[in-house]
Amino acid sequence: MTNSITDKAREVFQVAYENRYTWDENFPGYTADLELQQAEETYHAQITVQPDLKVEVTGIVDPTLKDAINRHLWDIVTHRKRSTFTQSHSKNTFTLGKEDAKGAVEILVSGDAMGSHYKVTGDIITTVSRQMGGLAFTIDTQSTLQTEQGYLPTQYQAIFRDTESQTLKATRHHLDTYEKIGSYYLPSRQAITTVDEKGQTTETIYQFTNIKLF
Repeated sequence: MTNSITDKAREVFQVAYENRYTWDENFPGYTADLELQQAEETYHAQITVQPDLKVEVTGIVDPTLKDAINRHLWDIVTHRKRSTFTQSHSKNTFTLGKEDAKGAVEILVSGDAMGSHYKVTGDIITTVSRQMGGLAFTIDTQSTLQTEQGYLPTQYQAIFRDTESQTLKATRHHLDTYEKIGSYYLPSRQAITTVDEKGQTTETIYQFTNIKLF
């Protein structure tokens, strides 16, 4: 009975995992112009994502800002990087948890270094919860774009808490727009509203234009 439940949990999660939109092995890389709006400031840069998914930012002098853009691009690339279910989760064991009022099934994971667990609704991963160092975060997906090769989250909320005290550190609301260039969906606009632990709100908008595949 236990093996049957474990197998079912793995099957539910694997179907949703393999339904995520990722770039395939033929991804050629791309370039784009970036307009970054943050608070009252506007910045312009050029970005490059190589076929091997390395990222480069040019046109920005401020090293702190350049590093922030690099980290943001790397986050984009990480979620689009393709890896098989076996490559990512062969060492993990999955258990079915509770089903909530919206029909989302909880998937509990053991063997994961970040203490991950998930919620799956149909064939979409709608919640991801993890811990990294002293920070715990939960990401809830509220809407998606269904492509020919899987779904892309377009509206989602991330909540960050102190691991020990569970004190709220920040909340981020994301609204993403994608454009199909050739055979690939690439981000064209990302609006992020951040509310920090003091209740102060910051809006950051990444606008990508002149997007070209190599």
